[in-house]
Amino acid sequence: MIDPDFESVTMTSPAHDSAHPRVRHVEAMRPLVWLALGWRDFLYSLAPSALHGLLVTIGGFAILAVTLHFWLLLPGAFSGFVIVGPILATGLYEMSRIRALGREPTLGDALAAWQRGTRPLVCLGLLLLAAATAWVVASALLFKLFVTRPITGPLDFLRYAVLDQGIVPFMLWIVLGGLGSALVFALTAVSPPLLLERRIGLKAALLASARAVGDNPVALGVWAVIIIVSTAVSLASGFVGFIVAIPVLGHGTWHAYRDLLDVDHLPLRMA
Repeated sequence: MIDPDFESVTMTSPAHDSAHPRVRHVEAMRPLVWLALGWRDFLYSLAPSALHGLLVTIGGFAILAVTLHFWLLLPGAFSGFVIVGPILATGLYEMSRIRALGREPTLGDALAAWQRGTRPLVCLGLLLLAAATAWVVASALLFKLFVTRPITGPLDFLRYAVLDQGIVPFMLWIVLGGLGSALVFALTAVSPPLLLERRIGLKAALLASARAVGDNPVALGVWAVIIIVSTAVSLASGFVGFIVAIPVLGHGTWHAYRDLLDVDHLPLRMA
């Protein structure tokens, strides 16, 4: 049984500048604690947390409805949907922050978080949106260029790509997507909650997130696997699983941020 409150973090990266967070080292299985704490916060603020997941679920259905008519966009669209996930959880980070202060979080607090962190979060959101859009367009172009016979839907494409052309081109597309996702994960693993809570530049926040991942490759690798599995299960459930997965992972990311970065010397971002 995991004790969510046990301490297992040690400092590894001293601050080179007072404006930069210090990175802590965490145990390899610490992500299981983040998951447990995320589940606890989800149950504590069930309605507003589940609403975040419900909105993502509705967004998933909307993307599916569009891409079924333009199937070339389908693979890239869902990959892009996952890329912008960190910014969609802004309200969840705020609710976990408020709960840590001993207060009961509300939906109003989640909405207010967007106002407090408007500029840096919007900048990060635009960067993620640009990355997601680029991947959607690149995927569609690749499919359009290399799929030479008439194909009426996603199943026809998979049959053509895997059976007729062999697994290598299809795996190459997956590898390229994986590399892009890994880069986005490194830059956004903890930067959104950092930008929300503390006054820090976007570049410094992204670098702090990348350093946290680089200093804790095993632990953050475990966390990435948890996110991938949760996303896969949610997609397999017809998006319904996002109602639980998004809030649990969002709350868990807040606790990951507080574990991985020492930010007490940075000024708070006040409303």
